[in-house]
This record gives sequence, structure tokens and C-alpha cells, in this order.
Amino acid sequence: MLTVSDLLSRKGNKTVSVHPNYTVYQALHVMADYDVGAVLVIENHELLGVFSERDYARKLVLQGQNEQNTFVGNVMVKDLTVVTPEDKVEECMQLMTDRHIRHLPVVKNGKLLGLISIGDVVKGIIDQQRDTINDLESYIAGGYLSRNRVQ
Repeated sequence: MLTVSDLLSRKGNKTVSVHPNYTVYQALHVMADYDVGAVLVIENHELLGVFSERDYARKLVLQGQNEQNTFVGNVMVKDLTVVTPEDKVEECMQLMTDRHIRHLPVVKNGKLLGLISIGDVVKGIIDQQRDTINDLESYIAGGYLSRNRVQ
């Protein structure tokens, strides 16, 4: 079964982060520079939260706040759902679906190891299914060819 560790080994464990005292405007620039939909909020090597485009839309735009003078630390998601490298990808998908979240920090023994997104999870599951189909096709084709050679 596919694990979070498998996803990180494929995509890498590089993360994009900002300080909680960044303005939302600064965080949006960082997100645009790295072409990501969310950033981790870190201070003194400690994971404090996650800030996403969704937070921007719902917590600033819809509430009429200004991104130039609102700090990320005031609007980030603080109640984080995290996963470990050993967690199964299917479990992550269920967590994301149940909690309506798109990003999961990967943590082990209090240390941040990476971040996975719903896109990473879906891609991982699709790749796994494709590999299974290819293996089954090879097995069936091999068995078919062997039977026909015997006759």
C-alpha cells in the first residue's frame, strides 16, 4: 500500500514557508513565486500553521480586510491536521475529504518532513493504479503467450 513516505520520495520534501509576521500580501507573492496554493507558517523552526489561497479568499476578501496590513499569523489555520510518513495515502485522502482540507504537513517526532497536497495524493493513487493495471496486463499477456506456445 502507498504511504506518505512514498509520496515524499517521489516529489521531494522541499516546502515553502513564511513567517507569521509576513503580511498576507507578502505571502501571496511567495506563493506566486513558487507556484503553490499554500505555505507553511514557521517561526524558530516551529510549524505554527498553514496559509492558503482559500484562507485569503474567505478570511480577507469576503470579510473586506486588507492584505497589505493583515498578518499571516492572524488568518492562518492553526488547528493543523498532520500526518506521518507511515500513514497510508488512502487514509490521507479520507482525512482531506472529511475535514475539507487540501494540504497536510508531514511530521515525525515533532520534526517537519514535508507537505503533501490533494494533488499529490490523487497523483499517487492514479500512478499506483496504473502500475497495478500494467502488472496485471503483463501477467495476463505472459500467461496467454505461454499457453499458446505449449499447444
